[in-house]
Amino acid sequence: MISIPRLVISAQKGGAGKTLLTLGLLRVLSRRGYRVAPFKKGPDYIDAGWLSRASGHPCRNLDPFLMTDRQILRLFSVGARGADLAVVEGNRGLFDGVDLEGSCSTARLARLLRAPVILVLDCTKVTRSLAALVHGFQSFEEGVVLRGVVLNRVARVRHETIITRSIEHYTGVPVLGALPRLRFPFPERHLGLVPWQEFRAEEELFGMLEEVLLENLDLDRVLEIAGDASPLNISGEGLWEASSELSGMRIGVLRDRAFQFYYPENLEALEVLGAKLVYLDALRDARLPEIHALYIGGGFPETQAEALSENRSFLRDLREAGEEGLPIYAECGGLMYLGETVSWKGRSFPMCGLLPIDFEVRERPVGHGYTVVRVREENPFYPVGALIHGHEFHYSLPRIKDPGRVRLVLEVERGFGFDGRCDGAVYKRIFGTYTHVHAVATPLWLEGMVKVLRGKSSAGAWGRTLSLSGGVGKSNFKI
Repeated sequence: MISIPRLVISAQKGGAGKTLLTLGLLRVLSRRGYRVAPFKKGPDYIDAGWLSRASGHPCRNLDPFLMTDRQILRLFSVGARGADLAVVEGNRGLFDGVDLEGSCSTARLARLLRAPVILVLDCTKVTRSLAALVHGFQSFEEGVVLRGVVLNRVARVRHETIITRSIEHYTGVPVLGALPRLRFPFPERHLGLVPWQEFRAEEELFGMLEEVLLENLDLDRVLEIAGDASPLNISGEGLWEASSELSGMRIGVLRDRAFQFYYPENLEALEVLGAKLVYLDALRDARLPEIHALYIGGGFPETQAEALSENRSFLRDLREAGEEGLPIYAECGGLMYLGETVSWKGRSFPMCGLLPIDFEVRERPVGHGYTVVRVREENPFYPVGALIHGHEFHYSLPRIKDPGRVRLVLEVERGFGFDGRCDGAVYKRIFGTYTHVHAVATPLWLEGMVKVLRGKSSAGAWGRTLSLSGGVGKSNFKI
């Protein structure tokens, strides 16, 4: 039984101020000595990165589309272990999901976690009507416990007073605070924040949020609400059993200003199996060190394209290693880095050149949302016929220059991928895809990493064979 205090921060819509409140709350509580476990609902790297930064602890993603209820509860248990409080930031509106029933919504996650909900309300150009909105949120779905609201973008004291009195009079839901319209710029790009790694004034930002919340939020009441959460019955100790299946393996991970999108569980899973993770900077490292495989996550390589292209010695080492058979798994931004060029804002920059693909970064999203892809051809990492659930968010459009040199092995059943039909570019032991996967939701990803590192690739003799002593043990990857 887990009885950790917890709450879910949600809103009536995306952009209402959930992240602002959550970041400020994490900052304030951490400064008061609380060990706060942050969580983000849905497939999100950037907000999760900011939440980790504000709290000082890894942020875990909880995703009802990608994960089973059991996986979510186990992941929550692992992330909340040793914490004084757990804070879950929702996404979009409280009841927004993927279908008419609101499947995979923040409300469904709150019910599963038996967590009280605090609703952030955008008060721009509205007063008493917000009481009707809160009343509807109270009664829309049974089992959702709405314990308080926080007003955001309040114009002046009279504005706050009318809204507060209306909500509390007509609904009985307490107003826990009223935040003014903030004047400092919040760093944004595309449809959300920029990664914290690119923002140079994070301490100033956190300091402003802390000051605003201490002046305008009833923190004691928020802690009281979190403490009222009912106990959870969760079985199991961890996500994976430790083993030595990857003992002695050095797996390179590009982690720098260009590539930041990694779920902590993906990296932890490799380490639990005995791998040594070697973190690399594609902008500054002159050479590729001795590694047995390379994992390149997503990010914004277009914003760093000039610096990436100028690091010619690193690009040369990577190209030679890939041609010699180094296993490489690349997602989205990593896929772009392996191509020949990246074009953005009228300029074109040479990349690694392992894949004969040019990438053009558009002004609007090309692929955005959950994906479902089926493996239709042999490849180094996934078995033929497997169905993979993931997500994509990319502004780039690929153009394959030599179709005879690269194969697209994934059939898109939901999403866009390369062209609305295919995804998953394969060349030798290289696998590049727009689909991001989470190791908890897709244990086949971890099994594929083990298989390719132990020379068990179904694609046969591509490049040199890397092997370990001993045999492949029983899979511990499915939770």
